[in-house]
Amino acid sequence: MSVDEMYLKLKTMLGDIVPDVELRYKAKLAVEINRLKQERNAVILGHNYMEPALFHSVPDYTGDSLELSRKAAKTDKDVIVFCGVKFMAETAKILNPSKTVLLPSQKAGCSLAASITAADVRALKQRFPGVPIVTYINTYADVKAESDICCTSGNAAAVVESLGASTLIFIPDEYLARNVARETGKHIIFPTLGPVKEPDTELDYTSVHADLIGWRGRCEVHEKYSVQDILDVRQEYPDVVILAHPECSPEVVAAADFAGSTSAMIRYIERTSAPRYLLLTECAMGDNIAAANPDKEMLRLCSVRCPHMNQITLDDTLKSLQVNRYVVDVPEEIRTRALRAVERMLAIG
Repeated sequence: MSVDEMYLKLKTMLGDIVPDVELRYKAKLAVEINRLKQERNAVILGHNYMEPALFHSVPDYTGDSLELSRKAAKTDKDVIVFCGVKFMAETAKILNPSKTVLLPSQKAGCSLAASITAADVRALKQRFPGVPIVTYINTYADVKAESDICCTSGNAAAVVESLGASTLIFIPDEYLARNVARETGKHIIFPTLGPVKEPDTELDYTSVHADLIGWRGRCEVHEKYSVQDILDVRQEYPDVVILAHPECSPEVVAAADFAGSTSAMIRYIERTSAPRYLLLTECAMGDNIAAANPDKEMLRLCSVRCPHMNQITLDDTLKSLQVNRYVVDVPEEIRTRALRAVERMLAIG
């Protein structure tokens, strides 16, 4: 595809979202990235939260963490460029260790992944010996390595129910854990106050029944949405269909019309017809859906753009391919243990 053809494609899709001068500049970058991708025998994976010009120009595959994990595991390309955040690139390396995995920005971290460490998980194991640990995919490799099985926001309830255990530890997302507990009818407790804080010693948790034991990590984007946001939007647009990510609070999820992973939200919008939609998730995804579905009216409630996803740019993606940066590696001892937890998740789907 020529620069002019790429520009016209982006202009058609994003002309109402991205300024023309920016589209012209990004079209040139995208064409060079696609050329270099072929030269280096690389595949580019793009998470649904990527900014629109990147999302609609260079990824070979787009999707949520589960979908992209599967693509990473199966690719025969020499290089995997992960346009996402660090834990996603680590998961690609865990699943396909012989490939070179590149993350375009070193600053693409995750507040949720940073909320728990491998040492925290080991402490939970000591406190609750023998209790299986379900770990959200939004964690770093060393945390996955301490876990029995991983899950995504899309299959968390299925993973929990698949284990058939009377009690489970579910880490690190507090709100996802609460939403899973609500969906599966389980009782949840939080015996720790959260990252870096001392355990809650007011109760003897050894004598308190719990189906799920949670951790108080949160996504810095999704925790900001409130029920009041929903009420305010519904007052102005009574016919709006509101979709929430399960990393939002249980109160927000209950007040929404649909809750699901990013890919589940996309499928819902594609398969339904409503006067207008509102997504309670990362802002760029609403623009990406609007560009791909021009017949759908998308409202905006964009109070926060994920500062970590926002680190991944076309400029950095090009530089990543040009100079082989930033290479993501996972120590083999950690990788093999984390692999077991990730593969168990993929087997459930």
